[in-house]
Amino acid sequence: MEVPLGVYVEQAALLLDLPIKDEYRDGVVANFERIKAIAQLVNSFPLPKEIQPAPIFEP
Repeated sequence: MEVPLGVYVEQAALLLDLPIKDEYRDGVVANFERIKAIAQLVNSFPLPKEIQPAPIFEP
C-alpha cells in the first residue's frame, strides 16, 4: 500500500512536531516527489551479491 505523499508529509510533520505553514506545504510535497524519484533510481540499481558494506569510503 502506497501512502500519498501529501498525507505522508502531514503525518511526518505531526510525528516530528514540525508545523508546516500552508504556504510551504505544496513545495514540501513537491520536494518529496523529487526525493522519491531519486530514491527509486538508486534502489533500482542492481548490486552484485558479493558486495559488502564498507565503514570507510575509499575511491
